[in-house]
Amino acid sequence: MEPAQITLAIRNTLNTTRIIQQYMQHQNLAKRNRASRRRQRGDESDEDMDTAFSQSMGPDNAGIMVLMGQVHAVERRFWAWETSTDWWDRIALQVWDNSQWLRNFCMHKGTFIELCDFLSPALKRMNTKMRAALTVEKRVAIALRKLAMPDSYRSVGNQFGVGKSTVGAAVMQVANTIKDLLISRVVTLGNVQVMVDGFAAMGFPNYGGAIDGTHIPVFALEHQAGEYINRKGYFSIVLQALVDHKGRFTNINVGWPGKVHDVRIFRNSGLFQKLQEGTLFPDQKITVGDVEMPIVILGDPAYALMPHEAIHRQPGQ
Repeated sequence: MEPAQITLAIRNTLNTTRIIQQYMQHQNLAKRNRASRRRQRGDESDEDMDTAFSQSMGPDNAGIMVLMGQVHAVERRFWAWETSTDWWDRIALQVWDNSQWLRNFCMHKGTFIELCDFLSPALKRMNTKMRAALTVEKRVAIALRKLAMPDSYRSVGNQFGVGKSTVGAAVMQVANTIKDLLISRVVTLGNVQVMVDGFAAMGFPNYGGAIDGTHIPVFALEHQAGEYINRKGYFSIVLQALVDHKGRFTNINVGWPGKVHDVRIFRNSGLFQKLQEGTLFPDQKITVGDVEMPIVILGDPAYALMPHEAIHRQPGQ
């Protein structure tokens, strides 16, 4: 570029900058004058302030910058990666039998439909102008697939034709909805006498449940890693569960770090409090020898022997 052209370009840039500065100063001055007049009249309101702001910072400034060649209008379009939902729509829903559903979603198709019907009021979403919302069935299936299989979020997303962020959102939404609406209906004590009879048939008279803890692997936070490493050498949180004679959960407590001992978790649980107060089981006793025995729960030697608990020791312990 010739020196004369360079000089002309610099001069034009300076002139443009000066014009914009003068215009902005004029707008700010006008804004202050309007505000001063409103204060004098005593009728200033949020709506007036919003209007003044939009007038000083609104389309006029943008229009000048477009005229000056500083801003160029760009036509935008919406787009998304092409995906396929054939695996879910045509295979899982229409072809698979109950055995395949059980292997892939850990439940029969009929149970899945019942679960969707129960969760539907909380999980149903409205369609938008941008795209159709995921159906409740698809949202629940995504969550169950991720929880049932050791697949990555991306892999599950590819199977259902959605992005990995959608998979993560579906898992959290379904899990929270189940926690809020379903656990209190499913994880419950039920008919105590049926459980007592079931344990009695197994050789444990007047037992109302069996208790133990299990470790759920997690990624521990760096500053708390020492609290979550368990005796087996990996990071975990503890699930304490009371089950009936068929292994069905009747009470759960989850969230303690893996380092914490089973007895400490038990003594700080709502289950322990109910047992201490005598409100978990009815006052039903049998006589063993010359001792009256109330309904008790079965635990391993990790749990201390208490009036409401019987310890079962394996041979050699």
